[in-house]
Amino acid sequence: MGLMTFLRNRAGYILIGAIGFAIVAFLVGDAINVGKPFWAESQKVVGSIDGEEISIDTFGPKVDQSLAQFKQQYGGSGNAQMQAMAVDNVWNGEVAGVLLGKEYSRLGLNVSSDELFDLMQGQNPSPLIVQYFGNPQTGQLNRADVITSLKQRAKNPQLNQQWALLETEITKQALQQKYANLVRNSLYVTTLEANDEYQNRNKLANFKYVSLDYASIPDANVKPTESDYSDYYNANKKRFENPTETRSFEYVSFSVSPTAADSAAVKAQVDKLAADFRTAPSDSLFAALNSDVKVPYTYLSKGKLDPAVDSVVFNLPAGSYYGPKFSGNSYKLVKVIDTRFSPDSVKASHILIDPTKLGGVDKAKKLADSLRTLVQGGASFATLASQYSVDGSKDKGGDLGTFSRGQMVPEFENAAFDGKAGDLKVVTSQFGVHLIKIEKQIGSSKVAKLAYIEKSLAASSKTKDAAYKKASNFLSEVKDNNFTELAQKNKYTVGVADKVTGSQGFAPGLDNPRQLIRDAYAADKGDVLKEIYQMENAFVVARVTGINPKGPLSLEAVKKDIEPMVRNAVKAKQLTEKMNAALQGAGNIDQVAQKLGKPVAPVQNMVFANPIIPGAAQENKLVGTVFGSQPGKLSKPVDGERGVYVFTVDGFGNPAPLANTYKQKESMMQAAAQRSLGSAFQALQDKAKIKDNRVKFY
Repeated sequence: MGLMTFLRNRAGYILIGAIGFAIVAFLVGDAINVGKPFWAESQKVVGSIDGEEISIDTFGPKVDQSLAQFKQQYGGSGNAQMQAMAVDNVWNGEVAGVLLGKEYSRLGLNVSSDELFDLMQGQNPSPLIVQYFGNPQTGQLNRADVITSLKQRAKNPQLNQQWALLETEITKQALQQKYANLVRNSLYVTTLEANDEYQNRNKLANFKYVSLDYASIPDANVKPTESDYSDYYNANKKRFENPTETRSFEYVSFSVSPTAADSAAVKAQVDKLAADFRTAPSDSLFAALNSDVKVPYTYLSKGKLDPAVDSVVFNLPAGSYYGPKFSGNSYKLVKVIDTRFSPDSVKASHILIDPTKLGGVDKAKKLADSLRTLVQGGASFATLASQYSVDGSKDKGGDLGTFSRGQMVPEFENAAFDGKAGDLKVVTSQFGVHLIKIEKQIGSSKVAKLAYIEKSLAASSKTKDAAYKKASNFLSEVKDNNFTELAQKNKYTVGVADKVTGSQGFAPGLDNPRQLIRDAYAADKGDVLKEIYQMENAFVVARVTGINPKGPLSLEAVKKDIEPMVRNAVKAKQLTEKMNAALQGAGNIDQVAQKLGKPVAPVQNMVFANPIIPGAAQENKLVGTVFGSQPGKLSKPVDGERGVYVFTVDGFGNPAPLANTYKQKESMMQAAAQRSLGSAFQALQDKAKIKDNRVKFY
């Protein structure tokens, strides 16, 4: 009855609520049916820069391109740190593009069509044009190549797109150069500044000091109060400006490193594999099927393999067998199939033919054979390449430059290195049919064709399951407030990752922390993250311990970091009292030293610009006070970085008057100019409203 009465009395409210919900559901349903929910676009925003939103649709492809460039530059398949570098690289570019673009507009900076023409094909070519169309040996620009390529862009959509991108970059560089010049030309060094700098670097001070080190008071004897912390914090607030939000977390790592049983099992597997490898009828196929690391079945030059194997294999004759050899956490087994001497590098050109456009590989080969006949009859290879080739080298007459082994696909590489200068060869690869012209072969060294097997020493599934079970049990037991206590009870080591940014690709002790960092940024302080994170050799359970927002950090946020400095500040007060007691009635530095039982330390030829006390530390405050003191007078105590000091100045050595003020100003101007563009851009960032959501996507 109670429930029925409740429903009857509130039927009107329930009906209104139901109708309202139905309307919302209808509208939302329409939005979903259309395929573009009203919130969908906001979910794509990687960040906003002064009101301009950056969509993942445009940001993502740029990251992929940047990552590909890093892979090419540094090698490897890419890792979390390389990914983070790519994301940072693109984000910084977006920030620079928006903020500098607005600044260029505000200042009225632009690049006219005449300027752009001059930068692309005139007398003052852009460095980018020189880079793409210059001779690598001489650095001279080939204007004929530039003009030829510009003429062809109208007929070639791909080339036209490349030129459009190049024009954008040339314009961007030109605008940046104008802005940099504008900033540099606004700089000025006064005569007074020039003389001060000259004095700071050349005036010499000779003084003696007595010191009481902070280390003379045990840390255990010093208990800073809340007032001590507040005093230090308020006196140094500018040091605690946080440029971007950071998170801190603690974690327990459950290792999945191979056990002794795992090692024995892998060794037994490798021994059997070695026996089968010796008698395998097809060396290359057996290696390809059984190796954890795929090494191309082609001729390799010395230095490409693990040093422990490389140093031996290249001294063995064809038909030899080597291994198993354990190094670098894996077993290596090698059969030397053949050895020979081969060029170190080859200079070649090619014409790439796409079989799909001609109706098959056979027809593509026939065309390649026909082109080879034409070249043998005196036709220009470069001209034919520009007409028939389908890759970017056509604009350079098919020229691929000089390359070493390992830079081309195996079919192409074998043809280029096995032939001789002047040969014309037709080969088929994954890219199509090539007509290759071997222009030149350089050097000669021993190469070997190897059947190569590598088996990694990895943890077994049993070991991984045991580690995961430990991690799972810990996660199920841990609460937000007992993480460290429970870890210590189970004798687990607690790791700490402090002040981690949202885009960071690394964290102390963790090799693949991106997902953990993303989840930490979606959690609150004190939360235990609900997932078990898999690293390369461990499972990890983590808890968020701190959130430091962008801007001034609170005393609570920096309290742990400033504890050593606050403790020294308390020690400085105690040692200052001791110094003042020694100064009472003392007429010179020797009497002060005698009262304290400390030696007098002389310092000769100290300069203001390099305030490092020999055998002590960098003491800016002490040296600054020295240069502001009168000779022969005992100083008051000065609290420095390492201790408390009392000194007396013996005298100053003044340099000769500045002979060339103009040269001094010019030197200072150059130093300021090098910093100016970065400082100006930093000022634009400080003034701008920037919202960074990258952690939601990467």
